[in-house]
Amino acid sequence: MKATIITIGDEILIGQIVDTNSVSIAKHLNTAGIVVREKISIGDDRTQIIQTVENALAGSEVTVVTGGLGPTKDDITKKTLAEMFHCEMRYDEQVAEHVEKMLAERGIGFNELNRSQAMVPACCTVLFNAHGTAPGMWFERDGHVIVSLPGVPFEMEHLMEDEVMPRLKAHFALRQIVHRTMITAGLAESMLAERIEAWENALPPYLKLAYLPNPGAVRLRLSAYEVEGESVAREIESQFEALRKIIPHNILGFETATMQEVVHEILTRRGLTLAVAESCTGGSIAARFTAMPGASAYFKGGIVAYWNQTKELLLGISRDTIARYGVVSEQIVRKMAEGVRHEADAHYGIATTGIAGPSGGTPELPVGSVWIAVSSPERTVSRLIHVNGDRNKVIHKAGTAAIALLEEELLTEKTARYNP
Repeated sequence: MKATIITIGDEILIGQIVDTNSVSIAKHLNTAGIVVREKISIGDDRTQIIQTVENALAGSEVTVVTGGLGPTKDDITKKTLAEMFHCEMRYDEQVAEHVEKMLAERGIGFNELNRSQAMVPACCTVLFNAHGTAPGMWFERDGHVIVSLPGVPFEMEHLMEDEVMPRLKAHFALRQIVHRTMITAGLAESMLAERIEAWENALPPYLKLAYLPNPGAVRLRLSAYEVEGESVAREIESQFEALRKIIPHNILGFETATMQEVVHEILTRRGLTLAVAESCTGGSIAARFTAMPGASAYFKGGIVAYWNQTKELLLGISRDTIARYGVVSEQIVRKMAEGVRHEADAHYGIATTGIAGPSGGTPELPVGSVWIAVSSPERTVSRLIHVNGDRNKVIHKAGTAAIALLEEELLTEKTARYNP
């Protein structure tokens, strides 16, 4: 069974807000065994809404629409769907009572604009929105279902859980979709594909393999669509067990484990310790590790060495070295990693120094330039990365890259020999 997701709103198209609704809806549908055929974002335009919904009806049994259900003139989805399904608008007393009560609790008057929220197409089934003023709507045509939901994410989420999914499961005879993801590291995507080619070619035809590369890792997802779930799940586990024999040293875990969770597991299992020295990332790397239960087994501490004097006093970097190379440099980040490892008496040290922005960049080192380093008893490695995005994104991506560099070092043959 196929589905189309349509998000409506000019604010999505101009990048004013991020479309999180389609991600959540897709997860709900996939879990129930409904394959999402396409996701489309369109503006608040009557002709475009009609054309897009009609196209969705032609290719999908289920269409879920979000957005454009507010009380203002720019929200036209409700009236457009009524026109498309050739029905009049009617006043729903239950919706009106709910809206009036909700607004009264907020100290807001029940004016004509708010009253319009109770106007719904006469040909739809109203889906009660306990968390907002815009009700959801359920339409049917020739065995196909069209659901229209408000664009406010938490309202949409409650309606999907409380109203839409139970109705879809009752309306259609649904089969399952099964996904299972293995996390690998230490092999680039092309090398991994070459190593497991024979295994991939021998997969049953109903299992589909996807390569999902991330910084420092490649996720392998096996999927089966519209199947009997239990037997297929067993087959997927059997296939991954066969894969484990082919790349035994490159499998880190399953599903959605983050990079820090993967490193957390390796450090704990091997009895290794870690300390971090952060400049531009401002302690966010330390926060990622200490947020995980059990981090005290390996995490010795962190230093946010933002000022040059802090680098001198706590990491042992001389003033002359900083003056000679500049604080955002390979030489400084390497000394930071070595210094924190030595001061904390840890097996590994991570360090970052860079320009998070929005100011401070130069032609040689623009905003988003970050040096990262990892130090171990055997060697220190460093890397210059360039990150796009605002300050928060630079900090987050730089932290992820630094943890990924540590993970690479943990998987080297030297590390395995040092502490098997």
